Amino acid sequence: MDDKTDGASRHAAAGLTPAQLRVVATLGFCGLVSAADNWFVSPALPAIAQTLSVAPVAATVILTAYMLPYGTLQPVCGSIADRIGRLRLLRIIVLGLCAGTFLCAVVPSLPLLVVARIVTGCFAAGIIAVSQAFVSDVVAPEQRGGAVGILMGITFTGQGLSAGLGGILTDVVGWRAAFATFGVLAALAWLGLLGLREPSRSDVSGDGSARPSVVSGSVRAGNPVAVFLRSAIRIFLGTRRTVYLLACSTGLLFLGVYGLMGTFLNQVCGLTSTQAGLVMMFYGVCCLFGGSVAGKLGARRGIGGVIRIGELSGVLAVCALMVSTLSGLWVPALAAAACLGFGYISVQPSLVTLSMDADPSQVGLCTGLIGFGVFAGGGVGSALGGAVLTAGGYLALWAVAAVGLLLQFAASARLRG
Repeated sequence: MDDKTDGASRHAAAGLTPAQLRVVATLGFCGLVSAADNWFVSPALPAIAQTLSVAPVAATVILTAYMLPYGTLQPVCGSIADRIGRLRLLRIIVLGLCAGTFLCAVVPSLPLLVVARIVTGCFAAGIIAVSQAFVSDVVAPEQRGGAVGILMGITFTGQGLSAGLGGILTDVVGWRAAFATFGVLAALAWLGLLGLREPSRSDVSGDGSARPSVVSGSVRAGNPVAVFLRSAIRIFLGTRRTVYLLACSTGLLFLGVYGLMGTFLNQVCGLTSTQAGLVMMFYGVCCLFGGSVAGKLGARRGIGGVIRIGELSGVLAVCALMVSTLSGLWVPALAAAACLGFGYISVQPSLVTLSMDADPSQVGLCTGLIGFGVFAGGGVGSALGGAVLTAGGYLALWAVAAVGLLLQFAASARLRG
């Protein structure tokens, strides 16, 4: 290794400045609240259905009501942030998330709760994508992989922990109080954003080149919707199309498997909703751990190497689920949750980092399209997973997921960066 390459590796492995860490931690907490606000509802569904006098299967529409706008509007929010400023939009949408979550705590009927969840999902949609773009404004290119990894590790810790905490809060204080609790957390996240400022060149280490938060070159003449659609299609199908297709398969495989684990733990391992949630919390713990080591792995293996490590970790997860299926024991599923969390947090933020170069004048749209691909893929994965499960059972489901992850591993070999 020559001196130049060795120096770059050392620089990439170096830590962020205290100011940069503060930005990443604040944005990560915002993402944590948005992810937790989504996933904690799952174990609370039976209690919600009982209170609102509806069948539990009817209450599942609450999940769709949040996820649909949450995934679909991510690139839209990213594009808006490119025009009006990342921090300005973050303050607006986090405040909206706070108000929407409190609204969910007081609605008297299922239809009104569905409306409240749609409103909440619309505001939450841009938090992760815009935060990722904001990080690209304040961190030098060679450090972005590690910074985004930390950001997403904190964010998806909320996803993992909320599966268990949602059940516990619902059992102890009720689902309305649980919504109010997450509303308070959203208010704290908004207060944290008030302490940040739009980035300047001095915020970035390394070569000192920062992307401005509002990029005048991204504002083009013409119908805004048509401009947005043209830009989105051009970026998605452009030079980084492999990255965006891998985002779709990541959502389909990783989130598809994770979404079915709770039912699996209940039906096959005999765990209660709270017990299953506690097992799935290990996913969040390993998301946080994986995010903290992403920078070091990237310095040693490159971003493509980190993605392939994550995909192999996903294969180990579904193999552990096969063992759990054959034995009926929940302990292998604990290892599966850990591998799934580490794998996901290795792949998704790495794809985000690679997407930022698709169009440097529209970083928010670039990262938002990753979120769209992941969550759209996750929705498709849940539907396909249910069909495979009905046709062949859990062993067939895990086998299909393993084959899919191995195919993704082969496809990611084309990545450079």
